Amino acid sequence: MNYRHAYHAGNFADVVKHTLLTMVVSALKRKDKPFFALDTHAGIGSYNLEADEAQRTGEFKSGITRLLEAAAPPAALDPYLAAVRAANPAGGCTTYPGSPELVRGMLRETDRLALVELHPEDVEVLRRRYAADRRVGVHHMDGYVAVKGLLPPPERRGVVLIDPPFEVKNEHERLLSALRRIRRRWANAVTLVWYPIKGMEPIDRLYDALRTEAAAETLAVELMLRPPVDPFRLNGSGLVVVNPPWGLDRELADLLPWLTEVLAPDGGFYRLETLVSESDLRA
Repeated sequence: MNYRHAYHAGNFADVVKHTLLTMVVSALKRKDKPFFALDTHAGIGSYNLEADEAQRTGEFKSGITRLLEAAAPPAALDPYLAAVRAANPAGGCTTYPGSPELVRGMLRETDRLALVELHPEDVEVLRRRYAADRRVGVHHMDGYVAVKGLLPPPERRGVVLIDPPFEVKNEHERLLSALRRIRRRWANAVTLVWYPIKGMEPIDRLYDALRTEAAAETLAVELMLRPPVDPFRLNGSGLVVVNPPWGLDRELADLLPWLTEVLAPDGGFYRLETLVSESDLRA
């Protein structure tokens, strides 16, 4: 529970993760029926980029700052950029909306959001921030416990974001266990799993396990700043998308080259791979 996202808010990994999250929520909103969103590692919801933590690392300067300064962003970025600008009505970007704030801003009256946070101070920040919004529930618990305790929801449609701090060695095993539990309890949920990429060995094991289980259509999305040859350095980040909305793979194929050029101009690269396809499920 020592991890504090305030040092990393708005960095390149946040940009990719939150872009994908807003794309998924936008897809859910194409239908009139309500949806439920579960954020298992919610943090504090919003971050001050002028605070000491963010200024000390300056990671946002090579993340959200670059994105806001880039010319002619693709339309797929519109929901994400609109949320960032709404959080900064005076212009610029001194406040960065985390996943709770991004999703809350996209909710309709009938949609719901559950925010789960284990850190005792952070969960109190969330409770104060969203106390007046009846659509948002805040829960003080382990995010992996939440996928059992809060699922399935009454809504048939929705998204689960699993975004852990990776402070424990068995995080990938816990992720796989959580995915299995979500599949049993809410099989048609769109599930996003974020992870840092230092070396590729643990990532390849995760991908192999997902291919072997072949439980649902699954995409892998990576944006790399550099080749992952130094296992002690953050070389990139990735997301697994289980049950991706229709057309998401094509949108990402158009978007990722542009994002990579903006966020990783010095030798960066991306990867978009279907780990489990519809034909795999029929086999």
